[in-house]
Amino acid sequence: MEEELGAFFRLKCFVFPKNNHWFKRILLVFAFIFFDYLATMAFCRFPWEEANVYARFFMESFGVQAGLTLFVFVANLPIYVTLSLDSHLVRFPAKMAAIVESLTDFVFAWFIAGLHFSGGTSWFWSASDVVRHVLGAFLYLIIAFIFVKPHRPCYGEKGA
Repeated sequence: MEEELGAFFRLKCFVFPKNNHWFKRILLVFAFIFFDYLATMAFCRFPWEEANVYARFFMESFGVQAGLTLFVFVANLPIYVTLSLDSHLVRFPAKMAAIVESLTDFVFAWFIAGLHFSGGTSWFWSASDVVRHVLGAFLYLIIAFIFVKPHRPCYGEKGA
């Protein structure tokens, strides 16, 4: 079956990402998640101060620090595993990669980075949620297009 799929599923693919542009994307996404985690850990004294209902449930059940840590781990584990698998399995042709990976960065910018940046800065910045969210997404995109470079063509291809 392994030969039929042309891919292999080993435990290391789930746990250890391949050191490529997907790995850089994982680091960038989790930098925003870690920022939100640290800000919440530093400023949240009581579970009811947390706006996320699910995080609040974990914090009420296990205490603020342990509950928040467990929630962040459980909530973001599927993101990590998916991106780790992608780092081993996803290989697009250069032109398709430029489009798909740029769209991926826009999705990550809005739904992960913007959300976590807004959540993290909500503890110490009284700007509106939309402003914080847009700024987080914008920061992610700037960093992604400078350091991850999903738009860089592969050398040796015709037309590149």
